[in-house]
This record gives sequence, C-alpha cells and structure tokens, in this order.
Amino acid sequence: MQLLGSITHLIFFIISAYIFHGIVDGHQATFYIHNKCPFPIWPATAPNTGQPIIADGGFYLPSGQTKKILAPWSWSGRIWARTGCNFASNNWKPSCETGDCDGRLACNGLIGTPPATLVEITLQGDKGRPNFYDVSLVDGYNIPVSVVVPNKNINSKCNIQGCFKDVKSLCPRELEVLNSNGEVVACKSACLAFDLDNFCCRNDYGSPEKCRPNVYSKIFKDACPNYFSYAFDTPTPLVSCGSLEYIITFCPQGWGGAADVSTIQIDGVFDV
Repeated sequence: MQLLGSITHLIFFIISAYIFHGIVDGHQATFYIHNKCPFPIWPATAPNTGQPIIADGGFYLPSGQTKKILAPWSWSGRIWARTGCNFASNNWKPSCETGDCDGRLACNGLIGTPPATLVEITLQGDKGRPNFYDVSLVDGYNIPVSVVVPNKNINSKCNIQGCFKDVKSLCPRELEVLNSNGEVVACKSACLAFDLDNFCCRNDYGSPEKCRPNVYSKIFKDACPNYFSYAFDTPTPLVSCGSLEYIITFCPQGWGGAADVSTIQIDGVFDV
C-alpha cells in the first residue's frame, strides 16, 4: 500500500507539473526577432504604460541571427530596430544613427528617437481575444520589417509583409536623415519633419474625414502597402490573430516581401 501510495503521489506530481508548465507557457507570447539585414542591428522594445519591460528593452543582434524573447500574454508595446550603433561613447549622448534611446543598449522603457519603423503590438491572451499588431511609419522609416505567424495552419492574413521598395532611396530630400558620412539612414514622416496639423492629423485635422493621404504618405504607402503610412491610413493595415508565436524579421528577403519562415531555425535561436 505504501508503494502504491508513493506511485500515486509521483503520478500526481508529474501531471501537476505538466499542467502547471502548460499554464505558464500559455501565459506567455514568444517573439523570434530575426535579422536578415546585411549589417548588425540593435532591436529595442518599449512597453505601453503599466506594462513590464521585456528583453531588457534592447540587445545586439548580428546579421543572420535570431533571438527569442518572451512577453506576458497581456503585453502591449512596440518593437523596433536601431542601426549604426556605437555604445563605446558617452551613454548620455546618441549612440545609434537611428532609433536611439538616450545612448543606451538596454532602453529600459524609453521610446526610440524617430524616425524608426515600428512594430506595434497589443496582446489579449488574458481576455481570450485575438492579438492586434501593425507596422507603422507614422513617425518615419529606417529599415523594413515583416511579422509572420510560424503556424502554417493559421490564416495567411495574419502575416504582415515587408516593403517592396527601399524607402530611403525614394525619400524626398526634405525628409532625409543623414549620418556623418552623408548617407541616408532614415526617412522622416511629414508630421515629424514639418510639425503641421494637416500632416499630423490633429486639431482641425483630427479625424479621418479631415486628415487625408498626402504626397509624402503616398511615397510610404507605395513602397510599403502593408504599413500605416499616416495616422488615419485606410484600409487599416491592422492584423488580429490568436497566435502566441510571431517571427519579426528585419530586412525580410533582403529588402522586400514576406519573411521566409523556413529559413529561420527556431530550434537554434538563443534566448534573451
């Protein structure tokens, strides 16, 4: 009887551990951050108000590498890539050519300096609802990004493709951001560049009826049709899906198109 009781107790422990482990895993979402750019990037994260910081707010990611980061299933915030960083300098001065967060490697909740291509995410697993996510150029562009659900059984509409053209090569001179070598490293939005109500969709222009696409937002939209090109972009390129795994690829297929899920060795990624 004592042996039977021990076995029963062991089985109960194993089942309990399995259930507990499943619940814990089910309360997290996984983002695979993949760098297909021909240069290193420094991905960064910033939580919305009241949300925790994930992945320390930022990390280094060499070309061709992938990192796995975890977020609570109720997390909301933004993910972007910084480029041209050198953290050997003073931490209180900009260390990156684009997307800098006060010169820090770990942004620790700080929002990156625009312009930068933003992945905006609202997870709703705690409410049993689909997650919402989009890619925004409302403040401008630095590099392309795609968001892909690795589960092929999920609707392909859950995927956000990258850009079909390199925005930096099309960027009007008045929107260009140049590095110390005179190279275009980012493209501002009209709102960021001119700070005018009609470009920023505010005050008298604070409605979809009053704030319409402009010559600058149309450049973004033509190059990146799956992204928000201005605040009231339509049709709304906002995606909702119930997946708890997402592959966020910077520079998908070099500079355009959707990420090739088969090229990402998920088992070989390293965690943050």
